Amino acid sequence: MDIRVLRYFLTVAREETISNAAKNLHVTQPTLSRQLMELEADLGVKLFLRGSGNRTITLTEEGMLLRKRAEEILDLVKKTESELVTPKERIGGNIHIGSGETHVISLLSREIKGIREEYPDIHFHFFSGNADNVTERLDNGLIDFGVLAEPSNISKYDSISLPVTDTWGLLMRKDHPLAEKTSIRAGDLWGIPLINSSQRLTSHTFSKWLKDDYEKLNLVATYTLLYNASLLVKDNIGCALCLDKIISTAEDSELCFRPLEPKLEARWHIVWKKYQVFSKAAEIFLKRLQEKFVR
Repeated sequence: MDIRVLRYFLTVAREETISNAAKNLHVTQPTLSRQLMELEADLGVKLFLRGSGNRTITLTEEGMLLRKRAEEILDLVKKTESELVTPKERIGGNIHIGSGETHVISLLSREIKGIREEYPDIHFHFFSGNADNVTERLDNGLIDFGVLAEPSNISKYDSISLPVTDTWGLLMRKDHPLAEKTSIRAGDLWGIPLINSSQRLTSHTFSKWLKDDYEKLNLVATYTLLYNASLLVKDNIGCALCLDKIISTAEDSELCFRPLEPKLEARWHIVWKKYQVFSKAAEIFLKRLQEKFVR
C-alpha cells in the first residue's frame, strides 16, 4: 500500500465526502475516486458505503479496521522521519511514552526536567490508556516506552522496576455508608453497585483477592480511564474499584478513598521492546532512568 494513498483514505474517512476531501488534498474528485477504487481492488474488500442522496460516505467494518491500521502506520512513519532528520550536530528528537493513570509519572517528570534542561531539543509525548492500549502501541512501534502496573505481563519486555507501589481500594462519595470504614473487606462489596476497570487482568486480580467470587459483584459499569468513572461515582451511580492517588480526595472533594483489606498493591515498571533500536534521544532517557532506578 502506498503511504500517499493511505493519507487520501484517512482524509476521506474524516471528511465523509469525496468533494471535501479532494479540496483538502488539492486533487481532483475523479483522481481521488480512482485512487480509492484502486485501493479497494488491491485489498479485495469494500471500504466505503456511498450514500445516494447527500453523497456522504461511511466506512464498512473493513474500512474501520484499515483506518485504525493506517493511523498507526502513518504515526510510525512520522516518528521514523523525525528520528532520521535530526541534525548530527545536536541531540534532539521525540520520545513517546505510553502510560495508564498513575502518580508515578511524577518520578519520570523529574528525570524529564533534567534532560530538557541539558537537551532542550528533546521533546516528550505521552499517550494515555490502559495496559492493553499501551502494550498494543508498544508492540507496533508507536511508542518507545510503556509504564505498566502489575499484573501486566512484562516478561516479554525489558524493564526497570520503579520504587513505588499503588494501592487498590474503593473510591466513593463521602456520604456513602462505607466511608465510615478505614478499609474495605470483601464482604463490604456484596450487593453495592460497583464500577471496575475494563481490563481483563484487573478482573483477574480482583478475582484472586476475592477468592474467585468476582462474578458475585454487582458491576454496573466499567471504565478505561478513572476520571470518567469518578464522575459516575459523584453522581452516586456506584463506587469505583481503583488505584489510589489518581483522583483528588482532598477536603473540598465530594469523594474519598478507602484501601482494600487485606492490602492489594500494584508495582509499576517502565518497559520497552527487547532488542529495541533506540534513537539517541531515547538512549539518553533510558540511561538516565537506569542511573536513577537500577541499583
